[in-house]
Formats: sequence, structure tokens, C-alpha cells
Amino acid sequence: MNNYIIYTDSASDIPQALLEKWGVKCINLTFVLEGQEKIYNENEMPTKTFYDLMRSGTVAKTSAINSETFKEVFEIELSKGIDILYLGFSSGLSTTCGCAKIAADELMEKYPERKIVVVDTLSASSGFGLLVYLTVEQKKKGASLEQAAQYAIDKLPSICHWFTVDDLTYLKRGGRISPTVAFVGGLLGIKPVLHVDNEGHLVNFTKVRGRKAALKALADKYTELAVKPSEGPVFISHADCLDEVKELAKILKSRHKVTVSEIMDIGAVIGAHAGPGTIALFFIGKER
Repeated sequence: MNNYIIYTDSASDIPQALLEKWGVKCINLTFVLEGQEKIYNENEMPTKTFYDLMRSGTVAKTSAINSETFKEVFEIELSKGIDILYLGFSSGLSTTCGCAKIAADELMEKYPERKIVVVDTLSASSGFGLLVYLTVEQKKKGASLEQAAQYAIDKLPSICHWFTVDDLTYLKRGGRISPTVAFVGGLLGIKPVLHVDNEGHLVNFTKVRGRKAALKALADKYTELAVKPSEGPVFISHADCLDEVKELAKILKSRHKVTVSEIMDIGAVIGAHAGPGTIALFFIGKER
């Protein structure tokens, strides 16, 4: 019996319309804006508004989902006799997945006849979203909860995350680069190219001069690593820079005749740390 539901969280940057289409439920991480007391769910503010606030100097701070929230949400399903597969935000970047596991362990004592499987995706943004999509496809084909979970685990090492940021300020603020590197890089137009490694951590890969060179570097990684470069699927997410996303998609189309499957906004939780102008490319590769 295929009586389970897939849950994810908002760090996957999957739009609500797609979640509904895929039959996936989502729990929101939250953020606060400097100088305000209001706690925002990630879907409460348009991304354009959020990034305009960041450009004006507003600082956003994000929060993981706590175990009590997971318990409240998961128990609704369990009480109806529905099992849960939760695909969660990388433990290398957030405590969210760890909190989900705490909640699952506690609920399994209360509902021993039910199942909750928590998978740490070691992924973020639409790379995380890509893994959710692939797992949903397995469920549609009849995969059991255990089979779908194992599929997701087996697929983790091949979900490639490659991205570049436009403003080094946000990497400096998060401790990814030093103030000196950020200052000099800003003067010289340096654009870092980064990726998420097998442990789900953010890793600096290389630096190039200028935005066009950064987009080319992303396309080069696709050419180097994609398992089926002419087929995809390819997801791109961005922080309010759609024109440059279209340029990257055009490069991929020209090189490989591949069409980008989904273009998604980077939500506030990821965007708070990467900043406006971030572009991220996700695909299935030979390795991360």
C-alpha cells in the first residue's frame, strides 16, 4: 500500500504551485528583518520585495524549524493513518533536519504502527528541489516509502549544485570570506563560483572576473559533469536576476540543446546568506 506523503521544507525553493502539482507538503523556515519583531514565514513576503530590502541595507536573519513544529505537523498525518517521508534541508547548513529526526523519534513512540523516514538531502535551494522532484517521480511509479527514501539517499551524490553570487558582502557577513577579500574582490569585480559538497557544506571552488565569466563557469561545470547533458533535467534558481538566468539558459541550449526544466526564485532563507543577484545551477552529474 502506497499510503504515505512526501514532506519537504521551504529551503528547497519549490513554488507552492509545483508543490501542489507534485502532491508534496512543505514546512516553512522563518526569518526576521533587522529592526523588526515580526517573524516571517518564508512565503509571506514577495521575493522581489525581500531582495529590494536587502539591496537597501536591511539585514535578514533566518531560523531553522524546531522539533515541536515538526511534531505538530507530522502528527496530523500520523493520526489519519498516513506515513511520512520527509526530505530535509542539508545538515551541513542548518539544524532543521536534526530537529525533524528528534520529532520523528518521539512520534514513533506514540504511533508505533506508523512510519516516519527522515532523509538528510545534503542539498539546498533548487538542488534540494531537484531531489524532491526525482523522488516524487519514483512515488508516482509505485515506489514504497522505503524504496523512495532509499532512492533519494542513493541519488544524493549526483545532485550537482553550482552557483555564483553578485555581491561578496553576504559571503563576508556569513564568514565565508574575509572582509579584506570582500573589499578587494568588490573593487576588481571578482565573482566566486561555489558548490555544495558531498557533506552538504558550502565550498568555494574558484574565482573569475566579471559576471559573464561567472555564467560561463557555471555552464562549463555542466558540460564537464552532467550525466546526460542533452536531456537534463536542469533547474536554475535565482535571487532577482531573471535576465541573467535567461542568458545562462541560452548558453546551455546553444551548447547542449537542453531546455531548462524549472526556473525558481531563491527564497528568503537561502537568499539571506547569498544575497541578491545569486544564480544557481542544478543537475544530475557524475559527481557533485
